[in-house]
Amino acid sequence: MIQLLIAFAVVALAMPVVMRWLGRQGFFVAALVPLAGFVWTAAQGPDVLNGEYPQQTLTWVPELGLAGDFRLDTLSWIMALLVTGIGALVLIYSTRYFSRKASGLGRFAAFFVAFAGAMFGLVTTDNTLIMYTMWELTTVFSFLLIGHYRDRRASRRAAMEAIIVTTAGGLAMLGGIILLGELPGGSYSLTQLVEAGSSGLTEGASTGYVATAIVLILLGALSKSAIFPFHFWLPAAMAAPTPTSAYLHAAAMVKAGIYLVARLAPGFADITAWQWTIIPAGLFTMVLGGYRALRQNDTKLVLAYGTVSQLGFMMVLVGYGNAGVALAGLAVLTSHALFKSCLFLCVGIVDWMTGTRDLRELSGVGRRRPILATAAGIAVLSMAGIPPFAGFVAKEAALHALTYGDGMDMVVAWVIVLGSVLTLAYGLRFWWGCFASKPGVEPTELKNRSGIILTPPVLLAGASLLLGLVPSWWESLLRGHADLSPGEPGHLTLWAGFGLPVVMTILIIVAGVLLFIARVPFEAAQRKLSIPFSAEGTYRRMIVGLENVASDVTARAQTGSQPMYLTAILSTAALAGTLSLVFGGTAVEMNYRWYDSVAQIPVVIIACGAAILAARARRRLKAVLLLSISGYCVALIYELHGAPDLALTQVLVETITLVVFVLVLRRLPSYFSNRPMATSRWFRAGLGVVVGLCVGAFAFFSANARIHVPVSADFASEAYDFGYGQNIVNVTLVDIRAWDTLGEISVVVSCAIGVASLLFIRDRKGRIDPLRNIAKPNTKYRVWRRGEDDERGRVLVQRGANHLGDYQVRAPGRNQRWLPGASTLAPQRRSVIFEVGTRLVYHTMLIGSLFLLFSGHNLPGGGFAGGLLAGIALTLRYLAGGRYELGAAMPVHPGVLMGAGLTTATVSGLFPIVLGGSTLQSAKFEFLLPVFGEVKFTTVIVFDIGVYLVVFGLVLEILRSLGAEVDRHGEVEGLDDDGSVTPTPQADRRKEAVTSREARESLS
Repeated sequence: MIQLLIAFAVVALAMPVVMRWLGRQGFFVAALVPLAGFVWTAAQGPDVLNGEYPQQTLTWVPELGLAGDFRLDTLSWIMALLVTGIGALVLIYSTRYFSRKASGLGRFAAFFVAFAGAMFGLVTTDNTLIMYTMWELTTVFSFLLIGHYRDRRASRRAAMEAIIVTTAGGLAMLGGIILLGELPGGSYSLTQLVEAGSSGLTEGASTGYVATAIVLILLGALSKSAIFPFHFWLPAAMAAPTPTSAYLHAAAMVKAGIYLVARLAPGFADITAWQWTIIPAGLFTMVLGGYRALRQNDTKLVLAYGTVSQLGFMMVLVGYGNAGVALAGLAVLTSHALFKSCLFLCVGIVDWMTGTRDLRELSGVGRRRPILATAAGIAVLSMAGIPPFAGFVAKEAALHALTYGDGMDMVVAWVIVLGSVLTLAYGLRFWWGCFASKPGVEPTELKNRSGIILTPPVLLAGASLLLGLVPSWWESLLRGHADLSPGEPGHLTLWAGFGLPVVMTILIIVAGVLLFIARVPFEAAQRKLSIPFSAEGTYRRMIVGLENVASDVTARAQTGSQPMYLTAILSTAALAGTLSLVFGGTAVEMNYRWYDSVAQIPVVIIACGAAILAARARRRLKAVLLLSISGYCVALIYELHGAPDLALTQVLVETITLVVFVLVLRRLPSYFSNRPMATSRWFRAGLGVVVGLCVGAFAFFSANARIHVPVSADFASEAYDFGYGQNIVNVTLVDIRAWDTLGEISVVVSCAIGVASLLFIRDRKGRIDPLRNIAKPNTKYRVWRRGEDDERGRVLVQRGANHLGDYQVRAPGRNQRWLPGASTLAPQRRSVIFEVGTRLVYHTMLIGSLFLLFSGHNLPGGGFAGGLLAGIALTLRYLAGGRYELGAAMPVHPGVLMGAGLTTATVSGLFPIVLGGSTLQSAKFEFLLPVFGEVKFTTVIVFDIGVYLVVFGLVLEILRSLGAEVDRHGEVEGLDDDGSVTPTPQADRRKEAVTSREARESLS
């Protein structure tokens, strides 16, 4: 099962390339995976039917209840056969349904295969959290498949409706899953939940909690399966291509909710909340869908509303909680997947041949395509419950199980009769509209013909007939799950003797035919009957109202003022924390000490003074430098407190932060804006004091409110025993809490890419200027502006040969190449002392960064500190030699470094699984080396190397974007070193070229 899921994922990723190579024939390749899944699932049939259910487990995060538990029991087996078998047929159908010149086929095939894999995982997993993950994946992929025609407004709107409604239900379901998992006696295993049942859970928890959890889960199931009041999204989804409708809305996605209800019904159907949620909603949906189907003229919409009706029918049966009714529900689930997917495929063929789906325009199609009409006719008769087809056997089983029950059972049975009458009526209307020869309507012209596209619906129709002819064998496949529910076991049979169910069937046939004959006056009556409200209209009003409220709130809250945002955030945090301290009722001992050493006192005084002066500073650079003094004082506090690793990291972070601030400040005014309002200044100062006092109070009371032994008491020894290192900080980052670190470096990479994109995008089409900032300069030349004050430079200008943008290029003199890129700077911007110092310390800093990396597990350092130090070394090169020096020092794209680091960290975390361990598990090796002596190596060093590369790449990205790219902007705009503008002919020509290029693009 796990191997099949991996195969689905791999093929889905490969489909864009395959479809680009093979065109629509690539759908045959896509069909291989679900076909292989169908063959494998069918081969497990003997074991499943004997009760020897295949199981697989993949350990993931057992502490959180996340384990890849997969189990193939009777229900999962039936659903897996439907998901894989019908998926393969629909993909084969797609090889002819789509035009050879159709666009987006690679995207469609990839999403389709990915959806099939997610659906296969959903029905085979035994873990509720993994099931929810697969549930949401099907939601996302269905959104992408429904919105395949992105240029059509109807497709985009239908996709949004589907994802909003089903995601809202999915979030409610997640709450119910967590509640059931955390209750006393609860579990995240579906099998264990059903075995415990409602009685087992209510022994340790309130009945109300269990009922609430069940209702939340049912909300997810109802929304996914388009049960009232969530039914409206499914007909709207008919804007999707027909293969999507035939698979998602007949055999797969909408069956997810039915599957979940069928899975939980044996354990929870006796809860009152379950019964009053499932039965009324399902019965009303069945009648409403059938009624709405009778007024549609689009054949696909007829089937859509018919699907809504049938889903309501199935929901009642599988959730009824009776063995006989459950057997009928599984039979309806199976037969519906066959006949409804067949009908959707038939509609697609009619549309493909004629170019229309309007039943008022179609005529004579059945006479010229008898095989297609016969397949559709079999599917319609099966859907209507006419013998000897599968739908009849399933419906008869339901009527037999209900008519021998109590009064409530009879009510349900008669509502099902009413729904079945409507089903037969709209089924006949559908077939008549698609295939009959209508008087007064010209025979429809047929354009296309293919045997391949006809094969899937013929096979599905044949399966509907076959199952109806062998009901006993069919029953043997379904009984394993049906018998889990209490009550008399039911039977599947073509003839169970004369009785009330037979009378009901005759009534259904007679009334359905009469309603079809009277379709014209019935449609007229429907048009006259006006209902003042609808679920879809209510949904749209809610969305519009929500958007209006969001716009109003955003207009008032998002003022664009950063001080206002900070004021709101800090005030809320201070107020909430203070209220919790005052009214929390926590008794705290006033146990404190002012300092650990006398040396801390002057450091704190300097830090506070620098902070106060920074708040009063008028110049931006002065404020940044004063803030850095406070930061370095914090590092000194760490050192005085006995935390050298934290002190080292703080110093490095503070240095990089200072560089970033200075780089950004180059494009900002030298002074802060003038704020003469004394009240505003005093308010901000007061808020700062209050927040500072509150944070200090929170820390003080939190530390003194501890009632258990702190984790730090045994942290050092546990870190050494568990992570094989003496540096507690580094062991925590790369071993004990490696999951957190992996997530953090992923966020770092994403943020770096996003920030860089904002600076490097050159035009509205998202293209990047071919001029690179990190490029090796031609070290034979140096570049500076014309018109400089250096007399020697003017002489060289007169002798110069080449132009580079708005610069003059000329050969440098001897003994001036301490750094390769420094020769490109203007003389007044160069510092020989800085260049010489950088040349001397650069390689030493790099070696020091590697020392921090490899020794950081036992000494101060680590990948994070080492990466920062290497970044600072690179920063020196950039500051001393300019943006071309950056390219000479590191001619590698920062994205390569960050990607390599993230890949290294991820692979090092997954590699232990290959050896039978768990994710991110570490190991140590001890051996002797000549010269070095005894060496202890831990595998987390590989993870730490990944962190090192990510941090180093991040610093390089900062220098490339905020440094070199800002330099380039200044060169293009003609900015001098002091920020003033001195237009140059080259800058003017470059601006003119950019403007002309944008004008041409806008005209094109």
